Amino acid sequence: MAAHLHLHASSLLPAGIVARNGKSLSLAFVSDKSQSFFVRPASAPALRAAGSPRVVAAVNTAVGGAPPAAAAPPKTLPFRVGHGFDLHRLEPGYPLIIGGIDIPHDRGCEAHSDGDVLLHCVVDAILGALGLPDIGQIFPDSDPKWKGAPSSVFIKEAVRLMHEAGYEIGNLDATLILQRPKVSPHKEAIRQNLCELLGADPTVVNLKAKTHEKVDSLGENRSIAAHTVVLLMRK
Repeated sequence: MAAHLHLHASSLLPAGIVARNGKSLSLAFVSDKSQSFFVRPASAPALRAAGSPRVVAAVNTAVGGAPPAAAAPPKTLPFRVGHGFDLHRLEPGYPLIIGGIDIPHDRGCEAHSDGDVLLHCVVDAILGALGLPDIGQIFPDSDPKWKGAPSSVFIKEAVRLMHEAGYEIGNLDATLILQRPKVSPHKEAIRQNLCELLGADPTVVNLKAKTHEKVDSLGENRSIAAHTVVLLMRK
């Protein structure tokens, strides 16, 4: 049964029409020339305020104690963005491996695996974009089978999970942070190997290297860090 609620609309958005069928409430805003809104059955013809050319907006909400309808499943996102970060101490007696490439230096990364800071943060960026746990949860350092493991194993698994979810690399931007050694002589070899591991075109993979201006452990050649941002695209 229709009911009429006469309310002043001067302080509201354009005056509205409200339809009620006992289970749901539909609200539509129309022209501000009407000073009332009306409750009516949902099956009744749509009401229009004088001078109103069209309905501007509509909202539905459950009333009368009835449970709301189940939400529609979320749509698959066409793009996903992830960020990865990693840092390792540099100690004498360890190899320095960056992006799968051995870099000559008087110290290397102390880590459970091979300590490849670049590949570790790339893995975390991909896992983050997919909404998955981080590298430390999927490949825990408490598991002896990962002791000294090449980080290519981790990145291949991240790439497998990416394809399994229906995504591919849109583009990737990585930044290395270390005081020494100079990365520039090795940068292209690192980038090419990273592209191969990712199965990505070289035009979508970027690599930068920065010093830390002799500030803190990074600037004192006692550690190395890396950041990565990755964009995944739906296939």
